[in-house]
Amino acid sequence: MRKPSGYGSVIKLKGNRRKPYQVRVTKGYDKDTGKQIYKYIGYFEKQQEAEIALAEYNANPYDIDTARITFKELYDKWSSEHFQKVGRTSIEHYDLAFRYCKEIHNMRFIDIRLNHLQGIIDNLGKPYPTRRMTKLLMSQLFRYAIKNDIVEKEYSRYVDLGKPSPREEKKIFTQEEIDKLFKYVDKLEYVDTVLIMIFTCMRIGELVTIKTENVHLKERYMIGGIKTQAGRDRIIPINKKILPFIEKWYNPNNEYLITNDKGEQMQHQNYRREKFKNIMEKLKMDHTPHECRHTGISLLDSAGANKLCVKRIVGHSSKDITEDVYTHKTIEELIATIDLI
Repeated sequence: MRKPSGYGSVIKLKGNRRKPYQVRVTKGYDKDTGKQIYKYIGYFEKQQEAEIALAEYNANPYDIDTARITFKELYDKWSSEHFQKVGRTSIEHYDLAFRYCKEIHNMRFIDIRLNHLQGIIDNLGKPYPTRRMTKLLMSQLFRYAIKNDIVEKEYSRYVDLGKPSPREEKKIFTQEEIDKLFKYVDKLEYVDTVLIMIFTCMRIGELVTIKTENVHLKERYMIGGIKTQAGRDRIIPINKKILPFIEKWYNPNNEYLITNDKGEQMQHQNYRREKFKNIMEKLKMDHTPHECRHTGISLLDSAGANKLCVKRIVGHSSKDITEDVYTHKTIEELIATIDLI
């Protein structure tokens, strides 16, 4: 049957091709030659598949250039907008999750289905938090694609992460381990930074982004924090046990409190890989940097600390916190709270 004018056509290309059937539609005419200008919908293994694709296009025409966008290209577009709203640590996590999705980097986003996403998660071989972060990236991209009329269905919501293994559950430093860390402060480089994280409940990304100008030694607090609205630029009280460590690191000539050997900012991944991991191996401990924060929170809870003060210290949002201004009294309360551990 002859196709209607402007409907488009299916062309079989010459040669030995895996997908020899080309689908194209006319998008206009060259003003000089009068020849048709084609846009290509795609290439298919079978003629029937090509005819269906052409029929679907005519039933619901779409932006062909948008339809060609790959997973990587969509990530680049999304990240250029989203990364302006989040902190450095979140950006690093998203970039890492993106690398884990390398199998589909060059796939057209409209061709990605649940089996592609689930396959990535199933073959990741990473702990539950990493699988969860990878799924979060998938979800962010699918929602962005839906918002921009690239796809209609959010396949990422059906991805099964499985359950965390017992080994993946958060552990805390024991009192014996904390005592050992104090014992090695003057014997092993950067051990004091582990204790700083424990006794401030800071994340690793918060530790390395504390600026020297925001450290108030006399008043015993710092200003820092990342990740959430409640967590950013919060008051971080300095526990009396780690005040000497903060004083040791404090150098008004350095922009950041914690620095590398050159006096420059210590990068998140470098600290984790070169410093924290080395400390854990030398002291025969098995912890992640985030378990320092988890330990501090657990110690505060065991000490019966005021829950509202704890939420302020760790940067958790709360409906009970009705004002963002820290008064002198509030700072004193936070210092008294952190000194409970």
